[in-house]
Amino acid sequence: MTPLIIGFMLVVAMLVAVVVDASAAYLRRQSLHATADAAALAATEALEGERVYTEGLGRTAELDPVAARGHVAAYVARSGAQQRWPGLDWRVRTAGDTVVVRLTAPLDLPLQVPGVGDGWRISGEAASVVVVDDR
Repeated sequence: MTPLIIGFMLVVAMLVAVVVDASAAYLRRQSLHATADAAALAATEALEGERVYTEGLGRTAELDPVAARGHVAAYVARSGAQQRWPGLDWRVRTAGDTVVVRLTAPLDLPLQVPGVGDGWRISGEAASVVVVDDR
């Protein structure tokens, strides 16, 4: 009976560790998604500027890729994301009126499960689209 109880306890301990680690990864991903969303919204500020006021938008709103990257970099620095997640990497992709921000950060699992390696990276991605109302 004792080996059976010990075996069940090991299985329960492994299940608890897996659930805790999966929850940590999920929460990190959600937090990265929220930060990427805010950074993408900050990148759409790249639309603002003298060109909008002097030339207007016309029927399309083209985002300046360099300005969008600058706004994302400023937001990431201002938000303290790099201090929260050391090793944070971010990428910005623009296409016309859309900007996509992808954040990737390392994750140290709270509980080590045997057979599961370390060096996990979690990513979050968000996009922001500038819509021109032609009414």
